[in-house]
Parts: sequence; structure tokens; C-alpha cells
Amino acid sequence: MTLGQTLQQRWQQLSRREQRWLALAAAVLIFALVYALGIEPARKVLAAAPEQHRKLDAQLQQMYQLQQQAQSLRAQAPLSADEARVALEQSAKPMGASAQMVVQAERVTVTFNNVMADALAQWLANVRQNARISPTDAHLKRNAQGGWDGSVVLHLPAA
Repeated sequence: MTLGQTLQQRWQQLSRREQRWLALAAAVLIFALVYALGIEPARKVLAAAPEQHRKLDAQLQQMYQLQQQAQSLRAQAPLSADEARVALEQSAKPMGASAQMVVQAERVTVTFNNVMADALAQWLANVRQNARISPTDAHLKRNAQGGWDGSVVLHLPAA
């Protein structure tokens, strides 16, 4: 006898009342499985969708701002090597002795000693905006005082 035949025989031996209760229990179990595996995950995704949508909108706005900033930087006329070096020197002056600049032909190495993160970020923004150059190499480490030590290498435009 196969399993199906055995179950069918056992089913027929049950009274109508027992058959109804088992059918109801099976229906409840099937409903619980469908809910747990199909409906509940979809409900959670749907509940989280507005928050995720808000975050993605914020990221999109930030990307649009970065795009506009990149377009404005591209629209600026390029500087000569001398103009870029002067703008780079001017941007490092507010940092005083914590920033040392060494110029070797087209390569500029700026060494930092205990520079705060906001000052370093402002300096990088100024270099990109005013000198119109970007770092090509950076080696920075956080020190025990909470500042940053290390160096940033930039390349001046060709003369």
C-alpha cells in the first residue's frame, strides 16, 4: 500500500466531525504558511518603502548638487601652472605651520601635522575650487590628538 492510499483509508475511518476539524486545521496551517512566506515579507517591504524612498530622494538631490558642482568646475577656465601654484599657496596660509608645502616642478607635496578634519576638508575644497586641481595621492592618519597627519600630493597643470 502506498502512502496516499494509507492516508485515504485513515481519512475515511475518521468521523465527519474529525474530518472537518482536520480540514479546518489544515486550512489554518496553509493560511499561516502563505501569510508567513508570502504576505508578511511583502507587507514589511511596503511599510519600509516610504522611508527608503525619502532616503533615496535625499541621495538623488545630493547627486544633482554634485553634478551641478562638477559642471561649474568644468566650465571654469583652466589656470596656468603659476596661477595654480599661487592659489595653492594662498589656500595653505590659514593652516600656518601645520601645513608644509614642497613644490618640485609640476608635483606639489603638502605635509600636514595635526590638522583638524574640518580644516582639511575646507582646504581640499579650496584647492579644487580656487587652484582647480585635485589630489592625486594622499596618505593621512588620525593622530592621538584627534587631528590628521600625513601628506597629499597634487600635480600642477602643465606649463
